Amino acid sequence: MLLKNHPFAVEAFFDYSIVLTFAIPKAQLAALIPPCLELDTLHDQYGFIAVAMVQTKHLRPKGFPKFMGNDFFLVGYRIFVRYTNRAGKRLRGLYILKSETDKKKMEWLGNFFTHYNYTTTAIKQTKSGNMQTIASPDFKVSLDLAAENVPLPAGSPFADWKEARRFAGPLPFTFQYNAATKKVLIVEGMRENWTPSPLQVMDQQFSFLAPYDNAVLANAFIINNIPYQWKKGKLETWQ
Repeated sequence: MLLKNHPFAVEAFFDYSIVLTFAIPKAQLAALIPPCLELDTLHDQYGFIAVAMVQTKHLRPKGFPKFMGNDFFLVGYRIFVRYTNRAGKRLRGLYILKSETDKKKMEWLGNFFTHYNYTTTAIKQTKSGNMQTIASPDFKVSLDLAAENVPLPAGSPFADWKEARRFAGPLPFTFQYNAATKKVLIVEGMRENWTPSPLQVMDQQFSFLAPYDNAVLANAFIINNIPYQWKKGKLETWQ
């Protein structure tokens, strides 16, 4: 269905984007991605799943007035990958596993125009002083928004925050693959004011990650007030 292939550019404003990245031995992730992609790894040992939690405003087709946009909370589960395109250029990006939203309208629109596998769930956000909690039946995250000099999470495979920043997401591209047609869908994202800050995670649990009992929280970042847009999707034949 051509309409699912990002048939037009989209723009939005992110009040904030919180990204938690989990390191998992690469052998456990290899089966989750299609053959046209390869895992983006650290020291050829770990692959990474990023969980992005984003408060969006005015999500709409590019060029439409803001009042025609919609506000949603989005949660995305993505794998860091690389793809070599037909021109021989090696692209770094994300492969979408699952997406969640707090509104049925976004589930319907998202699944009509994308392959992002949206489901709707109740998402509750609470704040008490510097603490913020985001929770649904499928996950719960508690954050200290005021913490300074945040250390890397215990057990993180990264040497420092500079190395960890390479796996903060989102990356320039997302990819989907149609095995029947051998077509790769490439969607490029564009953003402004992208300055991630390390974030102190006090507690976290995601049922989606339950099969990976050795998943380790590798980094956590927050970015505020970001204009964002996605270009129209591009299709190319793999091999």
